[in-house]
Amino acid sequence: MAEERSLEGWEPEVDDSLPLAEVIDRAFDYRGDVTVVTADGTEMVGYLFNRDRDVREPFIQIFDRSGSGPHTIPYARIRTIRFTGKDTAAGNSYSAWLERRAASGARATPVEGA
Repeated sequence: MAEERSLEGWEPEVDDSLPLAEVIDRAFDYRGDVTVVTADGTEMVGYLFNRDRDVREPFIQIFDRSGSGPHTIPYARIRTIRFTGKDTAAGNSYSAWLERRAASGARATPVEGA
């Protein structure tokens, strides 16, 4: 199985080889807080929970760290998104669980009634 890698700590440089839309999609799937850096240098830390690039003015929505929001930020105002929060699901995939179980030498126990 392929090794699962976390984006935690990633600070992407948006350019032709890495478009903003791809960074936003990864941030949307990320299971931790991100830092949105706007074109004017303003930063907002929070949880990106929604995005829509199929509208006239594409946008993201984020709850800031204090829980206020949602804040709507147009793609056109975003310089980059940094993956600054802890990836709460890192290492919690089924394959990671199987590897930990095998390393511990634990045996699978039958489920009663199965």
